[in-house]
Amino acid sequence: MSLPHAILTALLEKPSSGLELTRRFDKSIGYFWSATHQQIYRELGKLEAEGSIRALASQQPARGQKKRYEVLSAGRDELARWTAAPQDPKPPRDALLLRLRAAAVVGTEGIEADLRRHLELHRRQLTEYERIQERDFPPGKDAPAARLQHLVLRAGIDLETFWTGWLTRALEEFEKFEEFEGFEESERPPPEDSAS
Repeated sequence: MSLPHAILTALLEKPSSGLELTRRFDKSIGYFWSATHQQIYRELGKLEAEGSIRALASQQPARGQKKRYEVLSAGRDELARWTAAPQDPKPPRDALLLRLRAAAVVGTEGIEADLRRHLELHRRQLTEYERIQERDFPPGKDAPAARLQHLVLRAGIDLETFWTGWLTRALEEFEKFEEFEGFEESERPPPEDSAS
């Protein structure tokens, strides 16, 4: 996924100013594709220059008026092309997993507390997603667009459910480590024997 495609999607859902897009990213799209205010404005300029979007005519004087953008046919065509194109899954890149791998060779100082912090953050996010699901997707909301949006939300719920379960199991493993002073060289599996 790329930021221009995320912006095109958001603008097709509702013509918006850069500030409105930033707020919408914070509340919805940002859950799975984040961008800063500056990145959004930079991409808006590029999309406008290439003819994918245009600023809507303002009813008021331009001074101090926020530009609102809409998608042009070239932008819709690009988004449709990108949506239809096959893409391979990308391997996950997560610093926490790399830190756990590193802890196997340098020790676990500080990482258990961070696992607990991550668990709390994922629990909060799961609660937020479930609240959004209850509010925005009541039974009977079956239009195709709503069902696709709900699928995206379900992915977030399922990912947060995975992380809360995995972190709970990881912390259970840390409880077992308390009987050991540290890792012995002979206890470490060789890297090629490890799946992670």
